[in-house]
Amino acid sequence: MRKFSLLDHNSVPKHEIMQEDEVRSVLGNYQIEKEQLPKLKESDPVTKELGAEVGDVVKITRISQTAGESLYYRLVIE
Repeated sequence: MRKFSLLDHNSVPKHEIMQEDEVRSVLGNYQIEKEQLPKLKESDPVTKELGAEVGDVVKITRISQTAGESLYYRLVIE
């Protein structure tokens, strides 16, 4: 039996764990600290499936017919 992946569902936008150099670049562009990012709980099903840990930053890429591609960043917390 094949395991269902939340990340394969068409209603779930693309999620990926960012590398530290990417995180520094984003934080520099927005002139903010990591803790100022919106939060994503470690217990979130997508966070668990990604294998993200507390302190990781997850990049979410959403596609919209009106807005095109939009990037969102979330800090994983307990």
